[in-house]
Amino acid sequence: MSSQEVTLTSTVAGFTAEGKLHTLSVWFILALRLMMGIAFFQSGIDKALSGSFSAAGYLQNAPPANGSPVAGVFVAMGNSPAFVDFVNVAVPWGEVFIGLGLIVGAFTRLAAFWGAFMMLLFYFGNWDIAHGYINGDFAYMLVFLAVAAFGAGRILGLDPYIEQYEVGGTPLIERYPWMRYLLG
Repeated sequence: MSSQEVTLTSTVAGFTAEGKLHTLSVWFILALRLMMGIAFFQSGIDKALSGSFSAAGYLQNAPPANGSPVAGVFVAMGNSPAFVDFVNVAVPWGEVFIGLGLIVGAFTRLAAFWGAFMMLLFYFGNWDIAHGYINGDFAYMLVFLAVAAFGAGRILGLDPYIEQYEVGGTPLIERYPWMRYLLG
């Protein structure tokens, strides 16, 4: 193996995949993290500052109009005032905090998980399979999952510092190993 390559190997359900990453890959992983962070931060801040964001019309109308297979679920959510009030806060501020987490590389896996979850909901809400089942929402969901899988917060981010923060004389990540699912 040359000094410019790293081999990754993973086995899931008895199937093994292996590939070599070039050291330049780190810059592309960072670029994906920053791209999604900036996109989500900008989208969220625009909604939050507009003062007029409301998900009710979207939930009640867009999924049925575009033939979403789960349109009934979206309509039911849109017909619940309490749920709409929750979504009206959760979407813009969720996007802001997901974006900030990715931009600074803090709690990156947690941010990427929620970003992927939101993109899954957008995928079904914006249902558009005119050109196949893979659309921008689906692709963004996979980008979020890749950011999490590669531990992109450790690349010029705050996650390595958070992981090493000492709690009772022990690095956070050693004292609480489950934090690996939130950081990185």
